[in-house]
Amino acid sequence: MTERPHLAVIGAGPAGLAAALAAARPGLRVTLVDAAPEAGGQFYRQPAAGLGARRPQALHHHWRDRQRLRDGLDRHITAGHVTHLTDHHVWFVERRAAGFTVHALLGPEQEEPVEVRADAVLLATGGYEKVLPFPGWTLPGVVTAGGAQAMLKGGLVLPGRTAVVAGTGPLLLPVAAGLAAAGARVAALVESADPRAFVRRSPALAAQPAKLAEGARYAARLLRHRVCTLVHHTVVEAHGDRRLESVTVAALDAEGRVRPGTRRRIDCDTLAVGHGMLPHTDLAQGLGCRIDGVAVYVDDEQRTEVPGVWAAGEATGIGGAVLALAEGHIAGRSAAARLSGSAPDPRGWAGAAKARTGLRRFFATLDDAYAPPAHWAEQVTDDTVVCRCEEVTGGAVRRAVTELGAGDVRTVKLLTRAGMGWCQGRMCGSAVAGLAGCPETAARGPFARPVPLGVLAQAGHDDEQQ
Repeated sequence: MTERPHLAVIGAGPAGLAAALAAARPGLRVTLVDAAPEAGGQFYRQPAAGLGARRPQALHHHWRDRQRLRDGLDRHITAGHVTHLTDHHVWFVERRAAGFTVHALLGPEQEEPVEVRADAVLLATGGYEKVLPFPGWTLPGVVTAGGAQAMLKGGLVLPGRTAVVAGTGPLLLPVAAGLAAAGARVAALVESADPRAFVRRSPALAAQPAKLAEGARYAARLLRHRVCTLVHHTVVEAHGDRRLESVTVAALDAEGRVRPGTRRRIDCDTLAVGHGMLPHTDLAQGLGCRIDGVAVYVDDEQRTEVPGVWAAGEATGIGGAVLALAEGHIAGRSAAARLSGSAPDPRGWAGAAKARTGLRRFFATLDDAYAPPAHWAEQVTDDTVVCRCEEVTGGAVRRAVTELGAGDVRTVKLLTRAGMGWCQGRMCGSAVAGLAGCPETAARGPFARPVPLGVLAQAGHDDEQQ
C-alpha cells in the first residue's frame, strides 16, 4: 500500500492551525510541529491548566476562532490525520533528494534532537517584536509590549502595578486595555504615530470596518479605565537605580523630533514598549527561500520559490490573526492538492483569497501610519546599550560608521560584534541598522536557534519520526 503524502507544518499559531486543518481535510498526512506545550501560538496563548483560570476567554477577543481551530485539530488527531508534536523547537529544515528533514530540539531543556521527515514543508513561524533602544531601556521593569501580554495571558500575572505602555503599533491598544482590565493602573498610553497620518489614509482604512470597530472597542475600554493617551509622543528615557521608577516622555514635531519644552516625567514600575513586529524568516532563509524586504515571498497559493515549501501568516508579512487564518487556509489547500498530484482549484479558497487581498492592503496602510519616529536614533546616547547580548553601545555603532568606514549592517556587526550574541540580532538588528543609516533587512543566521554541538554531530543519524 502506498503511503499518503506527508506535510510538515511548522508553527501552531493561527496560520499553522488553519493550514493543518485545511491540508488534513482531504486526507493528507500532516505533522504539526510547535515549540509550545499547547497549540495556539502567541495570539491564542493560554494559561497553564494548573493555574486554574476560571474565564480564560476573557483574555482573548477571538475566542470562538480559537475554539473552532482547537476542536478541529482534536478531531483530526483522533482520526489519525494529524500528529501534533509539542515542545519541539525547530532549528533547521534540511532539503533532501526525497523531501525534507525538520530538525528540532525536544522539551524545555532543548537538548534532545528529533528529526521529522516530510514530502513538503509549510512554514508558519510567526513574527517577533521590534524594539528600538533609548536610555534606560535595559532597566528591570522595562519589557516588550508582547512580553507583558504574554505574562498576562500565559501566566495570569501582571508585570507591575503601575504601567506605561509606549511605542507605536496596533498591539499597544490590546496590551494597555488588557493590563487595565486585569487590575494594573495604566498611567499612560504613549503612541508616537501622528493622528494626521490616519486621517490621510482614512479611505483605505475604512475598507476594513471590522478592524476599525475592534480598535474603537479597545479605545472605549481605555476611556472606561481612565487611561491617559498621549498621541504623537515618545519615551525619551527610563529612570531608576536598581529597577524602573519612572519614564520621561515628550511630544514629537511634524518631522519626528522631540519638541523642546514638552518633556514630562511619569512614575511607573513597568514600561511595556514595542515598535511593531518583524517576520520570523530564519527557517525560510535556511531553505533558500526568496525574502522580499523583511518577509518571505509567496505566490497566490502561498508557495515560496523553493519547490515543496509553502509559507503563511506573519512570516510572509505582519497582518494579524485574521489574515494569518486566510493565508494558512490557502496554503493548506494548495499543499494538499499539489501533494496528491492534482491541480489546485482556486475556487475552493476564493473567500480566503478575497479576505487576504483586503487585509494585506489594510495592514500595509496601517504599517505606514504606525512607522516609528523618523529621528528616533537621535535619542540614543553614545553610552546607551544597543546590543544587550554583546553589550555594544550606540557610540560603538556610530564609530564603526564614521571612523572605521562601515557601510552596511554586516560590516558593523564584524567591527562591533553587535548581533553576534544569543539572539543573533533579533533584538538589536533594527536598532543597529537605524543607527548605521542602513536599510533594515531580515535577520539571518545559519540556524533558527542555538544548537548544542553534540546535536549537530548527531544530525542525520537519529531514527526518523513520522
